[in-house]
Amino acid sequence: MDKLLIKGGVQLSGELRISGAKNAALPIMAATLLSDQPVNLGNIPHLHDITTTMELLGRMGVQLMVDEKMNIEIDSRSITNFEAPYELVRTMRASILVLGPLLARFGEAHVSLPGGCAIGTRPVDIHLDGLAKMGADIKVEAGFIHAKVDRLKGCRLVLEQVTVTGTENLLMAATLAEGTTIIENAAREPEVSDLAHFLNALGARIKGIGTDILEIEGVDRLGKKGLHYTIMPDRIETGTYLIAAAITRGKVKLKSTRTDILDAVLAKLTEAGAEITTGPDWIALDMHGKRPKAVSVRTAPYPAFPTDMQAQFTAMNTIAEGVGIVTETIFENRYMHIQEMQRMGANIRLESNTAICSGVDKLTGAPVMATDLRASAGLVLAALAAEGETLVDRIYHIDRGYDHIEEKLSQLGAIIRRVPN
Repeated sequence: MDKLLIKGGVQLSGELRISGAKNAALPIMAATLLSDQPVNLGNIPHLHDITTTMELLGRMGVQLMVDEKMNIEIDSRSITNFEAPYELVRTMRASILVLGPLLARFGEAHVSLPGGCAIGTRPVDIHLDGLAKMGADIKVEAGFIHAKVDRLKGCRLVLEQVTVTGTENLLMAATLAEGTTIIENAAREPEVSDLAHFLNALGARIKGIGTDILEIEGVDRLGKKGLHYTIMPDRIETGTYLIAAAITRGKVKLKSTRTDILDAVLAKLTEAGAEITTGPDWIALDMHGKRPKAVSVRTAPYPAFPTDMQAQFTAMNTIAEGVGIVTETIFENRYMHIQEMQRMGANIRLESNTAICSGVDKLTGAPVMATDLRASAGLVLAALAAEGETLVDRIYHIDRGYDHIEEKLSQLGAIIRRVPN
C-alpha cells in the first residue's frame, strides 16, 4: 500500500490543468447503459474509481475502448448480464448508479448494496422508493437489490432529502419511462446538470436542469450515432489546488476549469485574503506571500459551500490567522481528519458537528493516516504547510478522486513523492 512523503514549507507557484470531474464522469458512464449506440466520452480523469466503473461495465459484457488521451468509447449493445457484484460495488458507492439505467432499458437489475468512504449514513432508500413508485418490483435479499419491471411509468417523486446519487439514479430511470416524471427536491449540483445535459444529447427530454424540479418526458429509445461528450471540469480538484497555493502563501493559475460552479469556495478564499482573478476557463490565486486569515464555513447542498471542500478549508484554518468555525451538516462522520491534524500540532476543538480551529504559527510533520477521500486531501494540504516531513498512509483513498496528485503538486514546486509500504 503506497504512501505519500511530503516535505513541507515550500511556497507553491505555477500553472496546472484541471482534470475532468469524477462526480460527473461516474454517473455519465453509468448512463451509457441507456444508449443503443456507442458513446465516446472525453476529459475522463485517470482515477481508481473510473477503472472500477470500467471493470464493472466490462463484467456486464459492455465493450470499452480507451485511447491515449483517456477518451473512452462505451458500447452497451453487447451487454450479457445485469448484475453489479459485491466485490466491485463495496469499494465505490457510485456503483449504485447502474441500477436506474439497467432497470429502465432492460427491465432487470441485480446490484449489491454499496460501499465507499466511511463518512456516514447514505441510505439507498430514496432510490428504491422512487423506482417502486415508478412501478418496479424491488426486493432486497442477502445484501443485493433485485429489481424487475416491464416498463417504468412516469410519476411525481418528492425526494424526502436532497440526494445527489438518488436524483441521478431516478433521473436516468425516468428517461425511458412511459409518460412524464417530475422529481421535486432534486439535487442541483453541477455534476447532476452535466448528467442531464449528456442525457439530452442522447435524445432525452429533460427540463428544469440546474433547478430543484426536474421534468422528464420519457422516450422510447436513447442513442445518437457518433456522439462525443466532454465531461465538465472537477470543481473539487480546482478548490483543492487553490487551497494548496493559499496554505503555502503561494500563487497558482488553474486552466481548463470553470468559475461559475465555485462561487461559494472563491468567496471564502477571498475572505481568507487571497487575490482571485478569473478568465473564461481559468482561475488564478495569489497570496502575495501573506498568511491566510481564518474563515468560517457551513456545508450545505449546492449552491452553498460543498461538503467535499470542508477538510481542505479545515487544513487552511490550522495555520491561518484567527479562529475559524467549520460546521458540517451533510455527513455525521466527516471529521476523522481532525485527530490526524492534531498530531501535526493543529489546535482544533470538536463540538458535535462543529470544528473550532485556532490557527497556529506552524504545523510539524508527522506520520498520519487518511480515512476517506477528502480527509486525505486535507492531510496532504496540511503537510504542504508543515515544517519537516509528513508521511500520509492509506492514500488509496486519494487515488479514488485525484488524478496524479503528487505529479501535479510537484509541478507547483512541492517536494512530494509516492513511496511503497
